[in-house]
Amino acid sequence: MAIFLRTGAALVILAACATAQAQVAGTISVRLGATRIMPDVDSGNLSEPSFPNTKIDVNSASALSGGINYMLTDNWAVDMPLALPFKHSFYGDGAIDGVGKLGQVKALPATLFLEYRFFEANAKFRPYLGLGVTYAKFFKNRTTATLSALTGGGPGNPTTAKLDNKFALTPKIGFVYNINERWFVDAAYYKSFLKTTAHLSTGQSIPIKLNPDVVSIGVGYKF
Repeated sequence: MAIFLRTGAALVILAACATAQAQVAGTISVRLGATRIMPDVDSGNLSEPSFPNTKIDVNSASALSGGINYMLTDNWAVDMPLALPFKHSFYGDGAIDGVGKLGQVKALPATLFLEYRFFEANAKFRPYLGLGVTYAKFFKNRTTATLSALTGGGPGNPTTAKLDNKFALTPKIGFVYNINERWFVDAAYYKSFLKTTAHLSTGQSIPIKLNPDVVSIGVGYKF
């Protein structure tokens, strides 16, 4: 009888742990980590008047990030990554490759994903696929004397720049690994098919395909 009671108690405890660990419908989780955005740049040409083949390149940037996830069902989830702004620098490319830094901009991409999580809700390892829509906001544009010199500006009338805010389609792949009944690790790779245009105060413009590759990892907690 005692053995039976002990066995029954153990089963109850295991069932409770499995339920707590499970990412079932209605589960809310949050995470905190880091994200790196690596633009895969395909620059157009600066509009006239300019040197032929005047292009730009954009560097990578990292930021503290996190996110909120809500399980719609045992397999379908809505996920919203969150992050501090990313600071990207612009450099000359093409005919002006090597001139150095032309400016910088802060980017704040907001994405809403719909994810499908594989395996059972109480599985320790759950890979997932997702598809989302990103709205990329660009702000705090800064330009350098180099850009002004290339475009006819000067100390008293520096050339300024502004990037268009744009929407983009963003597919995603990743996984969740449950450390215990509450804590987990979430890692993901996604790519935004993002195009924008930089407008200069001189009236010139340059179209840019940014198409960034994004990697993100975080530690999360399930409620």
